Amino acid sequence: MAVDYTVIVVYLAGMLAMGWWGMRRAKSKSEFLVAGRRLGPTMYSGTMAAIVLGGASTIGGVGLGYQYGLSGAWMVFTIGLGLLALSVFFSARIARLKVYTVSEMLDLRYGGRAGVISGVVMWAYTLMLAVTSTIAYATIFDVLFDMNRSVAIILGGSIVVAYSTLGGMWSITLTDMVQFVVKTIGVLLLLLPIAVVKAGGFSEMKAQLPTEYFDPLGIGGETIFTYVLIYTFGMLIGQDIWQRVFTARSDRTAKWGGTVAGTYCLAYALAGAVIGTAAKVLYPKLGSPDDAFATIVKDELPVGVRGLVLAAALAAVMSTSSGALIACATVANNDIWSRLRGAVRRTEATNDVRKSHGAPDAPDTPGTADALDSHDPHDEVKGNRAFILLMGIAVIATAITLNNVVEALTVAYNLLVGGLLVPILGGLLWRRGTVQGALASVTVGGVAVIVLMATHGILANEPVYYGLLLSLAAYIAVSLLTRPTDAAVLAAWRERLAGRNPELVSEPVPARQ
Repeated sequence: MAVDYTVIVVYLAGMLAMGWWGMRRAKSKSEFLVAGRRLGPTMYSGTMAAIVLGGASTIGGVGLGYQYGLSGAWMVFTIGLGLLALSVFFSARIARLKVYTVSEMLDLRYGGRAGVISGVVMWAYTLMLAVTSTIAYATIFDVLFDMNRSVAIILGGSIVVAYSTLGGMWSITLTDMVQFVVKTIGVLLLLLPIAVVKAGGFSEMKAQLPTEYFDPLGIGGETIFTYVLIYTFGMLIGQDIWQRVFTARSDRTAKWGGTVAGTYCLAYALAGAVIGTAAKVLYPKLGSPDDAFATIVKDELPVGVRGLVLAAALAAVMSTSSGALIACATVANNDIWSRLRGAVRRTEATNDVRKSHGAPDAPDTPGTADALDSHDPHDEVKGNRAFILLMGIAVIATAITLNNVVEALTVAYNLLVGGLLVPILGGLLWRRGTVQGALASVTVGGVAVIVLMATHGILANEPVYYGLLLSLAAYIAVSLLTRPTDAAVLAAWRERLAGRNPELVSEPVPARQ
């Protein structure tokens, strides 16, 4: 195992070194949060594939293959379909908005303060997404070092928090490119063929397993439909995904680079299912399907190769974990903390002005404190670093208390789809949608999902089904009952979508590389 340990240690040290390098480059908010919006097609494709294929896609995908056979590919397959749909139909428009968060897009579209409520829902989603990947460290480090679960989570999580805090999106982009290469080699080029050969080839696998293991729909039509609702639609609206779209240097890069990444996801989905099916032949009585990945790696791979494949698993986990972490911190800082702080400052400033003229306290007047904020010496990069550190600690603590990766991921996507899918897609596709409709949709859908998960169970289909329907009904009804969005707001929105007024005041035009 000495060679395997060396491979892992070198890999982890390289991740920290890239974090240090990224710190030297990330000098502005744009550089820190969206890599200066200057990634070309190659880096964009690699990092996008890395962010969507994490611990749940790798360890969970192999586990579903172990449990259901080839149809276990559907979970990751629907993730790939969602990324393809996002890239082909929406990514160009999203990239041209030149914002930092999904909630900022909602404010631009609706001309109202939908940001805090939508930010809370998005924050909960990104937090749970980061938690799912962090949980997976326990499985990997248990194979490597027979390590206590909590210690493994703290070790893996701390490394991700360290390089993410140091360099922000630049560090994450660089590490994701390495992680993309490592897991391509480790999972697709090494573990997949070795697992099939060890299981005796496809003919032996078919002889040993029931025929439903080779039925493409064996996992069940209702399950596939639920995966589409949760993961395909979830890919369209997640802050972690949009934040990667914001890194593209052009809308063409976002469209075609994302298409390549989505196609890669489809191949990765099939590979995970085949590996899990092979593991079922080799180890028919595992205690948990999620143990299939670690078991086949530990028992069937030669020294050195085992270390590389485990590094690939770490790569998959870390890429999603770091992407979700910076998304969580960005939402917490930009959409929740900054807005609440700004509201308090505006109220205080308004009341100070009124008192100076002998008037009583008054409610918030927009713009009064904005001038004060413009002279605020607050260091945005330093503030975002602090939020990444705080959110990282919260993620590690939450991961220690939870056990089931699929349950945690389901909570994340149920909240996202049930609460935010309708107002986001409605804003992009329906001119009549209003800010009141969007707020009603977020609130009704989010509450419905939480209540139904509590009453029907986290893995039940009802939360996302009924939550989404209620969210849609609230959006349409309230939008039709309220005044249409101001024509000036819609005109500014169309200009932004067309890329004719794209740049933020403090943000330079990205240079081509």
